[in-house]
Amino acid sequence: MDTCIKKIRELAADLLDKGEVERVIGFAKGTIPMATSPIAIDSKQEIEKLVFNSTCGLNLANFARKLKGKTAIIAKGCDSRNIVTHIVENQIKRDQIYIIGVPCTGMVDKFKIASLFEDEISQFEETGDTLTVSSLSQTQTLNKQDFLRENCRLCTHRNPVLYDVLAAELVEEQVLENPFPDVDRIEALDPDAKWQHFSDLTKNCIRCYACRNACPLCYCPTCFVDEAGPQWVGKGQNKTDVDTFHFLRAFHCAGRCTDCGACVEACPMGINVRDFTRKLNKDALALFGWEAGLDITKRPPLDSYSPEDPNDFIK
Repeated sequence: MDTCIKKIRELAADLLDKGEVERVIGFAKGTIPMATSPIAIDSKQEIEKLVFNSTCGLNLANFARKLKGKTAIIAKGCDSRNIVTHIVENQIKRDQIYIIGVPCTGMVDKFKIASLFEDEISQFEETGDTLTVSSLSQTQTLNKQDFLRENCRLCTHRNPVLYDVLAAELVEEQVLENPFPDVDRIEALDPDAKWQHFSDLTKNCIRCYACRNACPLCYCPTCFVDEAGPQWVGKGQNKTDVDTFHFLRAFHCAGRCTDCGACVEACPMGINVRDFTRKLNKDALALFGWEAGLDITKRPPLDSYSPEDPNDFIK
């Protein structure tokens, strides 16, 4: 990981020094252990602020839009897929962005690690596949692979799909016999159990919209939950309004979601927001052979029409 950080800093410094980009978007060390935050630097003096480790779970593609001048961005596999989606959906232009690709072996589940400790975590270190986590009362040495986020466990696109330069060697991609075991478990439930599952999923939602704000696909000028004329969704904690927000946002991401997990990463209540989008990802793959963000020349299946579409009802 230290080699990767060194390479990122070297590449960023060179780009800024030569004036090839005006800024570099990456990750900086957070103010607490197991935390990193997005950062945009525009001078070589800030290069040392750039870091990269297994806590860099947010999707930096979310910060690449509406920037003037050429921008370099650090991109994991899922970040690069969202950059592809942004280019396809005309949110950014390819020649306005320089992609520093970072092959990824997965981000850690911070909630899962924190559950091992009764007191507050005071230190987090990563060496290869080994995590050393300390609190005031204990220190534990953990295997990173045992604490990966669920989306990372099931990721089959760890390498950037679009990049100008790589900050590390490409990693071996996972080949999964079943990439949707979580969806299968929900599909196996009876209708009442399914509804109960999603009711339980949203019962602690505080409508902070952190999932929406972290999602690189949520860039409507006015979100439907903020629309006042007409008002589609109430502003309070009414259960119907809470569920409506989550279900409609998920369908808005249908055929576009890369399962980057930024929504789960941002949720302060630990809600597995991915349960709303995973079924749609599975259906997009089964019905259209489609995975979002892999091809810069193709639009999402629900964003285009072809007489050869497999669904008989449109013929």
